[in-house]
Amino acid sequence: MSTKVLHVLYNDDDVLLDAVKSTKSAHHHIEEVYTPFPVHGLDKAMGLAPTRLAICSFIYGLIGLSFATYMMNYIMIVDWPQDIGGKPSFSYYQNMPSFVPIMFEMTVFFAAHLMVITFYLRSKLWPFKKAENPDVRTTDDHFLMEVSLSGNEDEAIEFFKNTGAVEVKVVEK
Repeated sequence: MSTKVLHVLYNDDDVLLDAVKSTKSAHHHIEEVYTPFPVHGLDKAMGLAPTRLAICSFIYGLIGLSFATYMMNYIMIVDWPQDIGGKPSFSYYQNMPSFVPIMFEMTVFFAAHLMVITFYLRSKLWPFKKAENPDVRTTDDHFLMEVSLSGNEDEAIEFFKNTGAVEVKVVEK
């Protein structure tokens, strides 16, 4: 298997989207696409599977809600019951209306913080990680499609120039 890849640069997101579709239909393997901003529809054009981060967020919210319920029951009912404003401290369900804001805040807190951690771990973004951007122009105004090279190099270069590429480079990976 070849270790060469093509770095194909575009300067318009619509041209890039059309190029990705034609590249997939020509059965070339797209390694990665680097863009300076999110391109709507690019994930579907590349054939990426939908994300499961929303399921994780729901589970993290449930963990936060469970933790808040346990914490408030232990603190306000079991450990140190107090008579605040004439409300009984004998059971959790009698005091639950006053606990709703805390339950909401803990649900949001756990979901948000654990989602950030999950996103960084899933994306392999951790502190002091070196950037993997192959071309500096993709942070400003260009779009780069990294395609694994299989077959004739000259035919592949000609194919990508016909898709509207501004620049095509062959790079050893």
